[in-house]
Amino acid sequence: MMILIFAQWCINHDLVPEEVYLRAYPDQEANQILKEALELTVPKEEAGEVKDQTLLEVLSLFGNDDLAFIVTEEMNKRK
Repeated sequence: MMILIFAQWCINHDLVPEEVYLRAYPDQEANQILKEALELTVPKEEAGEVKDQTLLEVLSLFGNDDLAFIVTEEMNKRK
């Protein structure tokens, strides 16, 4: 569920989830779970909003601090 929320958030903000994920975890090969989650995402026009704070809280719950850092960088670029 955490990866699906992350992937949909990326799509909603015109980001490529695989690229954002790779920035957080550059030594990791293609993530199969992320690939599967991408199949469940919808175009941003059809998606509900994924609030920035919600994504950060979910990442924190799962200890994904590296990914949260990269996501925060992307959030700051929008401001």
